Amino acid sequence: MGEIRNVQIDIIEDAVKSLFLKANTSIGQDIYNALFDGLNKTEESPNGRDVLGQLLKNHDIAREEGVPICQDTGMAVVFLDIGQDVHITGGYIEEAVNRGVAAAYEEGYFRKSVVTDPLFDRRNTGDNTPAVIHTRIVPGRLLHIIVTPKGFGSENMSALKMLTPASGVEGVEEFVADTVIAAGPNPCPPTIVGVGIGGTMEKAAILAKRATLRPVNESHPESRYAELERRILERINRSGIGPAGLGGRITSLAVHIEYAPAHIAGTAVVVNLCCHACRHAQVTL
Repeated sequence: MGEIRNVQIDIIEDAVKSLFLKANTSIGQDIYNALFDGLNKTEESPNGRDVLGQLLKNHDIAREEGVPICQDTGMAVVFLDIGQDVHITGGYIEEAVNRGVAAAYEEGYFRKSVVTDPLFDRRNTGDNTPAVIHTRIVPGRLLHIIVTPKGFGSENMSALKMLTPASGVEGVEEFVADTVIAAGPNPCPPTIVGVGIGGTMEKAAILAKRATLRPVNESHPESRYAELERRILERINRSGIGPAGLGGRITSLAVHIEYAPAHIAGTAVVVNLCCHACRHAQVTL
């Protein structure tokens, strides 16, 4: 067993605050480059090119002025990978994460979009908490944090399907492409398409969410899955939906697949759509 490393809770709180301030006002360079290349190299539709140009201008303004990329500053999703040799001192980590979220949304003047009860009173919590927190215990003495403010224009277009093993690769390809095409303009295309395959239904959903965070210029390291990503992306972009749903060649910027071992009797497939901004930020403590 390695030497225990103490991490003060206020360091985590400050990190979460900084990450959400950054994520809501500045997209990753990979996304920016993909939009830029789409405008200058790929998109042929005048409407599509106009939309891509406006998106890039919007991102420039948001980054330079420190204002939100989108009015929907999302529900706060946080991935915590905690080294098993890390000892967190001074408080409870989930409370610290939520304090960091609340501080960021207050300081950044970000829209608070979380309600206490999903069905009945739907009263706004007033500070965009609680966050959705996914925690993994991993080897080592480090703590890795990824945050993503998840807007619901795209989240609402996500889908789950339990396929039989006989559905095969073709069944997965059809379900993913059909989900994106049926969503049309609703998820604010061009989108990033996260796909989780295998495990149980909740495992596939978390895989799909994590898949949206992979850089758009990185294919799956396994060639069979990389080829499937390519085929699905081509199928989606042949739909003609285009940027903002106004027509064109770029409906999605990337399809990212993550998979896990599955039961012999079924294959869970989840499609998690993310809008063109695909906001996220990360740090290792």
